[in-house]
Amino acid sequence: MIYDTAQDWLDAPRKKVLLFGMSGLGKTHLSQLLRDSGDWFHYSIDYRIGTRYMGERITDNAKREAMKVPFLRELLMSDSIYIGSNITFHNLAPVSTYLGKPGSVAKGGMEMAEYTRRQVQFREAEENALRDTGYFIERAEALYGYPHFICDTGGSICEWVDPEDMADPLLSDLSQQCLMVWIEGSEAHTAELIRRFDKAPKPMSYRPDFLARVWGEYLRENSLKEDEVDPDDFIRFTYARALAHRQPLYEAMARNWGVRITAEEAKDVTTTDDFNALIARAIDARSART
Repeated sequence: MIYDTAQDWLDAPRKKVLLFGMSGLGKTHLSQLLRDSGDWFHYSIDYRIGTRYMGERITDNAKREAMKVPFLRELLMSDSIYIGSNITFHNLAPVSTYLGKPGSVAKGGMEMAEYTRRQVQFREAEENALRDTGYFIERAEALYGYPHFICDTGGSICEWVDPEDMADPLLSDLSQQCLMVWIEGSEAHTAELIRRFDKAPKPMSYRPDFLARVWGEYLRENSLKEDEVDPDDFIRFTYARALAHRQPLYEAMARNWGVRITAEEAKDVTTTDDFNALIARAIDARSART
C-alpha cells in the first residue's frame, strides 16, 4: 500500500484513495462529500466510461433509434437537429440504457449476442477508464491544483481482475496510485440492495463465464427460449447471484491490495476529518491483522 501506517496517511500532503464495492453502499456519497470540501478531485469511473470510452456508441445507438422515425430521420439527415447524451455524475442512465438487458425484444430486451457484444465493449471501457487513474491524479494537481484525489469506481471492477494474483496488472497499477478501500456491506445492506434492485432493476456488467452460467440456469429453470425471457425478470434473477459472486472477490481485493471500511461507517462520515480518521483506523486494523 502507498501508506504503510495510519500516521503516514494522516501526514500525507497528497491523499489518494480508490473506493470499490457494490453500488449503493456509499462510494459516491463519500466522493461528493470530499469533492464539495474544495480540496479533493473526484474521478468517477462510470462518468469517464460514458463520456470518453462509450460516448459515441451511446449517441449512435440513440441516433439509430431516431432514424426509425421518418420525421426525425429527415431532420438528422439534413443536420437540422443533433442527438447527444446528457451524462452527469448524478445521471449515468445513458450508460445503463446502452448496456440494456437480454431477452424478448417485444418486452424491451435485446438478443443475447448483442447483449454480450455490449458487455465486452463495457469491459474494455471500464479497464481503460481505470488505467486513466494515474493520468487524472497528475491532471488534477497540475491543471486544477487539487492536492487530494478520490476515485469512485463502478461495482464491476472486481469482474476484470484476479485479486489472488499479486501480479495482476490492473490491481498492481491502481494500488501504486491510490490506497484501495473496500466499502463492505452487511447482510442487512445486501437485503436492502436486493429490495431496491427488485423495485427498479438496472443493467449491470458481468464477467463472461458468470453471465453464461446464470443465463443457462435461468433458461433451464424456467423452461424458456431466449426470445421468451422477460428482461427485468432475468436481471432480478441475476442480481442476488451477482452479489454473492462478487463478495469474495471484493474481500480478496481488500485483503491483498488495500483496506476495508463498513457501509455504516461510510454513512456516518460528514466531514473530511471524519473521513481521514476512518481511513487511519482502517489502516491500523489492517496492520493488526497482519
